[in-house]
Amino acid sequence: MASSLSSLLAFGGVVAPSAHAGTVREGQWYLETMQAERMWEKTTGKGITVAVLDSGVRSSQPELQGKVLPGKSYISGGEGDDGREASDLHGTAMSALIAGDGQSDMQVKGLAPGVRILPVKMKMGLGDTSPIADGIRYAADSDAKIISMSIGSDAASVDDKHKAQLQRAVDYAVKRGKLLFAAVGNEGSRTNIASYPAATRGVVGVSAVDTRLRTGKFSTHGPQVALSAPGVDIPTVCEGKTGYCRGRGTSHATALASASAALVWSLHPKWTGNQVLRVLLDTAGRPPHGKVPSEYVGYGMIRPRENVLENKGDPGPPDVNPLVAAAEKADKSSGKSASPTAPATHEPAGATGKKSKGKDDNLPWFIGGAIAVAVPGAVLVALMVRRGRRKARARKQQMQSAVAAGPYGGTAPMDPPYPQQQPQQPQQPPQPPMPPPGGGRPPGGS
Repeated sequence: MASSLSSLLAFGGVVAPSAHAGTVREGQWYLETMQAERMWEKTTGKGITVAVLDSGVRSSQPELQGKVLPGKSYISGGEGDDGREASDLHGTAMSALIAGDGQSDMQVKGLAPGVRILPVKMKMGLGDTSPIADGIRYAADSDAKIISMSIGSDAASVDDKHKAQLQRAVDYAVKRGKLLFAAVGNEGSRTNIASYPAATRGVVGVSAVDTRLRTGKFSTHGPQVALSAPGVDIPTVCEGKTGYCRGRGTSHATALASASAALVWSLHPKWTGNQVLRVLLDTAGRPPHGKVPSEYVGYGMIRPRENVLENKGDPGPPDVNPLVAAAEKADKSSGKSASPTAPATHEPAGATGKKSKGKDDNLPWFIGGAIAVAVPGAVLVALMVRRGRRKARARKQQMQSAVAAGPYGGTAPMDPPYPQQQPQQPQQPPQPPMPPPGGGRPPGGS
């Protein structure tokens, strides 16, 4: 059965990451999964600028030389700082995931290597979202089309005043045609507190999936999740002897979602941000069960190749933000009035399918129906669930330690760093986790 399932997965276009990746490039498993090489034949994101609200971007980073524009710093005492000197390497790492040249196997290759980066540097304190709001407005007035925010502040430490301030800034950016992405946070296995600006209406909240394309256990979930993207076992720039580590977090997923948008927008330069977003939502790989959007993966895993390679997705009206419109319609149908302090709700108009007990958002929905063609769905699910029960305990023992949360969406380098090779692990086909009693959240795959 394992060999049969592996064949079906290969037919679906998914290649498992190497368990013995010796170089940074070999470790970028998601590039192959997303068919990046084929997409780059049509577009690299050239002509698109992405504003990165983070800790600054080191312009001397080899992958980013010549790509980092003069930006702005919102750190106190940073007069004259244009954001091209980093206070730490988080913003540099995220920028490399978006736009890195990766000219050698020991460098990070960005998903959209033709993109330029506008650094908007900030250092967040708990509850103080003023730098984010100011940074969003600055980016909204710039030539950047996409605003990528692998940052966040927990709702518990953000008062209504700051939430309203963020909402006004986001509304301003959306009206100016910008497309905003933000990390939903890494508190999924702990407090699961909503993070802002991801929970601000008009922002695309991004969750993380692992190498088996299942929701990372650490990934915060809730109505603010609009899309998911790879965010586990991601090679990134870091401090250390080699300068590269493996990391995970919704930060990484946000950077890759932003790069995906850049690829689509570069291919369709006359589209508005609303149209690019609508196509990304329309072509996302959806889970087979439960309502859409899901509180774990939103509308699904982002799949820019569906538009870049297959020209799929309906851009729709240029002046209507699909997430804002869906949230407003949901508020109206439920009798609620829109509140600037309430978390974003991305309930689409006409959504079908109620979430039932035992249904799992984390089945291998990413293969786009290939399994359904080859094997009757009910039979396959039964086989996979049975196998999942046998493997549940082993997976739990192998589960990686939780990622430390932080003001930048929660990211942590994972040892050993590249190019030191990882211990050989037997490869297993994707298995669905066992649904817990009572229909609660199934275990994640990270």
